[in-house]
Amino acid sequence: MPTSKSLIDALHTNEPAADRAEKMKLYGWLIDRGGRWEMDTIVYGDDGTPQPGRGEIHFGWVLEGRAIQDVWILPGIFHGTTLRVYDPALDAWHILWSDPLRQYYSRQLGRASGNDIVQEGHNSAGDAVRWSFTEITPNSFRWIGERSQDQGKTWRVDADFSARRLMD
Repeated sequence: MPTSKSLIDALHTNEPAADRAEKMKLYGWLIDRGGRWEMDTIVYGDDGTPQPGRGEIHFGWVLEGRAIQDVWILPGIFHGTTLRVYDPALDAWHILWSDPLRQYYSRQLGRASGNDIVQEGHNSAGDAVRWSFTEITPNSFRWIGERSQDQGKTWRVDADFSARRLMD
């Protein structure tokens, strides 16, 4: 039966699903107080040249509160989205990153690692990737993106972001 909901109304919700609310807290803190963040960034080129920038991130509950979606915007560098879906059978998060600007895609599994959140997987070129939320406080975090072309023997930092919460 057709509904009159818009795409945004059908996609977004205001809270996590009750049947997994506790597990949703791993990333749920990013949505608190509006889910809006600003970031100072350094993205490293293939030759290691740093490219500084400033961007923004927006987080929200989606799919009846069973997932979190975010949009990361770094003008001139990338404009992408992550879908983070908690999997009770794995007790882990499926992470799906899509950047249509650069045609860069990555699939990872995310889990708590001490006080950090570590996401591990592969990009579309087959390289191992490790993306970590570190130095987490209620109003800030550091995000480090690493890549390995030898399946995890050595790692290279591709990006280093320092994010601050924007208050509504």
